[in-house]
Amino acid sequence: MNHFEDKNVNLELLKKKAYNFRWAEVPEGVIPLTAADPDYPCSPKIQQAMMEYVQEGYFSYTPKLGFDSFKEAFVKAVKIRKGEEIDPQLVLPIDSAARAMNVIARAFLKEGDEMIVFDPCDYLFREAALSAKATPVSLPVALDRDNRRMDLSKLEEVITPKTKMLGLCNPHNPYGLVYSEEDLEYIMSICEKYDLLIMNDEIWSDIIYKDATFRSIYSLGNERCKRVLSVFGFSKSFGLAGLRIGCAYTTDAKKFEKLVEASEVMSTVGGATSISQVAATAAMEEAYDWVDEFLEHLMKNRDFAVAYINREIPQLKAYKPQGTYLLYVDVSQITTCAKAFTEFLQEDVKLALVPGGHQFFGDLSEGNIRICIATSHEILEEGLKRLKQGVQDYIEKGKE
Repeated sequence: MNHFEDKNVNLELLKKKAYNFRWAEVPEGVIPLTAADPDYPCSPKIQQAMMEYVQEGYFSYTPKLGFDSFKEAFVKAVKIRKGEEIDPQLVLPIDSAARAMNVIARAFLKEGDEMIVFDPCDYLFREAALSAKATPVSLPVALDRDNRRMDLSKLEEVITPKTKMLGLCNPHNPYGLVYSEEDLEYIMSICEKYDLLIMNDEIWSDIIYKDATFRSIYSLGNERCKRVLSVFGFSKSFGLAGLRIGCAYTTDAKKFEKLVEASEVMSTVGGATSISQVAATAAMEEAYDWVDEFLEHLMKNRDFAVAYINREIPQLKAYKPQGTYLLYVDVSQITTCAKAFTEFLQEDVKLALVPGGHQFFGDLSEGNIRICIATSHEILEEGLKRLKQGVQDYIEKGKE
């Protein structure tokens, strides 16, 4: 069965259910290539596991530290997919990767501390620091587009006596890059030199294209990674954003105790729901074939979209991501304000995109837009045609 045929995108349901800048939140007729969430339904195996659990009729309390089945499935999956050796007793199911980031920040940061946040990078790192009343400190990481690397040379310059943590997004959102072994070694060595913790977000680590290789920071060894606090989620790989399920994990038992305390799971204030853990467990045990099929579809979309933009819209520049299903597109030739440009596109050609700039990714992302390609080829092609028309209209109307 081909799960990723065009016909399998159900727009009627998406317009009722897909929020967060997506189909249910945009005006009729607008194509939203916005939030990083698939337009396809999740794996039938996940659906079946959830239905079987629901039909039993019991929705009792879960173990405070989560189902053993979830934790065991997780460590097996990351061992097979990424070569990580994680103790299941050091894995904490939690209600989303975003929540896990906040828990890590609150566990290890306090008011007056500083956390290094890459610019550009997903805004959730900044928000995690702020949730702990710590100060996010921006580290400009310009993109070397020719060599597909990030410039990490200014890392030591932003470290102060107040610096306690560094945020690592691997693969990187929005650049779509994976870190090289050399990059990871450099980051780790600096964190060792200044005794910094690392908040390691690997939510995109399943979405790696065949022409790239993912290296986890755990490839540097579990002993060195005792300063690493990691998060994972099931929204990007498996399309389960609405179930609010993720986990935090580490290789250090004492740090895990702090995570548990900050999570409030022992008082039942925090924690992941039973049905969400059931779904995630089924995803890890039974649905990676769906993910691999999804990757094949995404690679076709990626190659098509990058080629189309660079050929048909010469004022823009798109680059092939190594991971994620997000295109980071340079629009600086036609605008200095990405938000104004995306607002124009939605009004003029009924296309919604995510603008660069401080709100979502940081100041260095200004002059760029982000396009989600986790949709059907038909919808993506129509969206890109609208982008082409929108660029022409923007220039003709002298909007800049």
